[in-house]
Amino acid sequence: MAQVEATTERIIAADPETVFDALADYENTRAKLLPGHFSEYEVREGGDGEGTLVHWRLQATSKRVRDCLLEVTEPSDGRLVEKDRNSSMVTTWTVTPAGEGSSKAVVTTVWDGAGGIGGFFERTFAPKGLGRIYDEVLARLAKETEKGATA
Repeated sequence: MAQVEATTERIIAADPETVFDALADYENTRAKLLPGHFSEYEVREGGDGEGTLVHWRLQATSKRVRDCLLEVTEPSDGRLVEKDRNSSMVTTWTVTPAGEGSSKAVVTTVWDGAGGIGGFFERTFAPKGLGRIYDEVLARLAKETEKGATA
């Protein structure tokens, strides 16, 4: 079994604290950032960063749906880690400064891929598909936080 990885990043015209706080706000903001690939969103514990337990279903393709139950930790400043209790999937969000009043947001998801020919296709196509999904999340994050920065 090989590890599969998908990474997406975006420069956002808002300070890192604003961007990170929006990402860590599972109670209010995070649901607004999720495109149609996500359903059944529910905060089960916490709701603000470390200690949050959140559930959603992620439909990456018409046939591939993951039921995710994610434990959230903040191992360091500017970093959120979501570990799925139902699989090997781990998503790490990192927000760092990118010049005056701007941030670089990076999301990386890794998981243990399947073996054989199915694993080959998963390693080949899943990162691109997940990258497109998270690119949309980051675009929504930018829209959400940049409007706050100009207000």
